[in-house]
Order: sequence, then C-alpha cells, then structure tokens
Amino acid sequence: MRNVTLRFLVLGDSLAYGTGAASPQDTLGSRLTRVLRGAGRATELSVLAVPGATSLGLAEQLDRAAAADQEQIDADLALVVVGANDLTRQVPADRSAAALGTAVRTLRDRGTAVLVVPTPDLSAVAWVPPAFRAVVAGICDQLRAHQTRAVEAAGGVVAPVGPELAARFAADPTLFSADRFHPSSAGYALVAEALAPHLLQLAAGRRDAAA
Repeated sequence: MRNVTLRFLVLGDSLAYGTGAASPQDTLGSRLTRVLRGAGRATELSVLAVPGATSLGLAEQLDRAAAADQEQIDADLALVVVGANDLTRQVPADRSAAALGTAVRTLRDRGTAVLVVPTPDLSAVAWVPPAFRAVVAGICDQLRAHQTRAVEAAGGVVAPVGPELAARFAADPTLFSADRFHPSSAGYALVAEALAPHLLQLAAGRRDAAA
C-alpha cells in the first residue's frame, strides 16, 4: 500500500467543524475517525473546516491543506460538508455548485476520494415558521440538486442521507444544540452513523487501489 495510515481530511462549514458539539470527540471528524479505526484503518485526521464558510471558501481551505502538507502527500479520503451558509447568505445556486464542483475536482485530481454532505434541509430548524417550511425545504432541494450534479460530474460521491436525517431532526429537538441550529452531540452521532457506511465504502476503495 502507498500509505499505511489513511489521511482523512474534513472541509466545509460549522457542521464539518463541529459547532454545537459538547466535546471535540463528539464532532463528525472525530466520530468518523473512530469508525475508520474501528474498521482496522489507522487514520490521521485533519479538520480545516471553517464555521460560517460557504462553498466559495473551499478553495482557501484546500490551499491551506496544501500549504500544511510539507511532504506533499495528499489526503486519501475527504469529507466535505457545505451548503447551509450558501442559502443563508444567498449565494446563487449555480455559483455555489460550481465552487463545490471545482473543490471536488481539485481533490480528485490529487487522488483523494471525496464524500460530500450537501446542504441540509433547513426547514427542520425550529426557528423556521411552519408556514414557510415547505418553501424553505424547496429551496434546499434546489441547491442540493445543483450540488449533486456538480459533485458527481467532478468524480465525487454525494451521501444520500438528507431526507432521512431531516425527518429525524424535525421530530427530536434534543438533536439540536442550545442555539437550535447546529446539531448537539447526539445530533452529530446520528449524522455520523448515517455517513459511516458511505465513508467506509470509499475507504475500502482506497485500500483496494493501493494494494
């Protein structure tokens, strides 16, 4: 194998960073690193996600990843979680998706397998008035569709977990942190559980390619 240790990179926004988690060990990156290690993969985690980031900020995160990598050994596996801030900051869907697609293509060109978690369904957030939830859900669906096309065209994989997770979050307020927007530790545990099979499948592909 080219690398004994799997290099796992997490990019994106506050959900990728772990805002709302009670402990760093409860964040997506930490939880999924434990999943990979539990599957027998020695894993090195690097989190370059930035709270508040939109898809337009992914290029800067990738530049930081390259600058920090003194040995020029690119990540084996990347998780990208982005989209919520694109909506709240009204980034046009085509521009948002194009920036995400470019980031995924950059990672793929470096030999990195990429799993993307697109924009969540913000209609599940408590402060969205019931009368507007259908409209918000529709806007989220539109951006998610743009993101999916861009990611798949760039060679990445989109995690198909959005509707199921939205329903779970809408039904259980304890999955949100005190700000009622970001997940709680329990919320991150649920998201990590949903993502784990998809991440493990990509990791297995990396192992097979390196063997």
